[in-house]
Amino acid sequence: MKSYDAIVIGGGPAGMAAALYLVRAGVKILVVEKLAPGGQMLLTEELENYPGFPGGIKGYELADYMAEHVQQYPFDKIYDEVREIIPGKDSHEIVVDGVHFKARAIIIATGVVFRKLKVPNEEKLLGRGVSYCALCDGNFYKNKVVAVVGGGNSALEESLYLARLVKKLYLIHRRDEFRGLKCYQDKCNADPTIVPVLNSVVSRIVGDNEVVGIEVKDAVTNEYSVLDVDGVFIFVGFNPLSTFFPVELQLDHSGFIKTTCEMETNIPGIYAAGDIRSKNCRQVVTAVGDGATAATAAFAYLEHNDA
Repeated sequence: MKSYDAIVIGGGPAGMAAALYLVRAGVKILVVEKLAPGGQMLLTEELENYPGFPGGIKGYELADYMAEHVQQYPFDKIYDEVREIIPGKDSHEIVVDGVHFKARAIIIATGVVFRKLKVPNEEKLLGRGVSYCALCDGNFYKNKVVAVVGGGNSALEESLYLARLVKKLYLIHRRDEFRGLKCYQDKCNADPTIVPVLNSVVSRIVGDNEVVGIEVKDAVTNEYSVLDVDGVFIFVGFNPLSTFFPVELQLDHSGFIKTTCEMETNIPGIYAAGDIRSKNCRQVVTAVGDGATAATAAFAYLEHNDA
């Protein structure tokens, strides 16, 4: 079984920051990432609030800069998915494609996946009009009519991106006002392409082989109506990537990992960083801070246990 000082699970901003701090400290690490480095940044058209880029920066550009920085240093990488974490007394194991790897410290930075509406035809029409990524699929809907479901920052940001491409966009939210930042709300309200549909929930996605509309229920009148759309983009929150967590790991009611301010979990030697943590603010800048903090705490743990 191959052994490391530390294993970082996840290659998003939290994972890359953790890896950078660890390799610069001379720690022997393994990074496990199932996709390309960058995480949710790769699905973001533009970051307007990352310090140092007053004009904004493309998500993939920032991901490339981070990856280039950390890859200047030698460390082992596996592009696959962790199936299991097995906690131990002095060290812990992970299982990747049936192979076990051991480390004295583990940093979990797996992030989140998009939450689904769980309405009829959502799964059936995925990729045929149903999408969770405007940057990935927006170009398919040039000069067409689409709907965006959600009222938080992600929904508003993605609506602003799509509004540059589409003919008309219905922005559907179940409450009487959006939850996103005021700067995004103001931009959406000022864009003539975006039509807010408030106090409304999607009850069904309409179509046999592709999306042709969405059925919407008015939360005030309980009346149903159908909006003719060519596509629907869903941004109603996130769920943690947690299928491989050990049963001993303490989670909050939503399945996110509870940590101290030093990113320590309840299992000594196991840390969590980024969106997978139980917290209020999930942004690239906080993920980077979490990763640096987790790496610093893990290094101190390794040093203490060497003494």
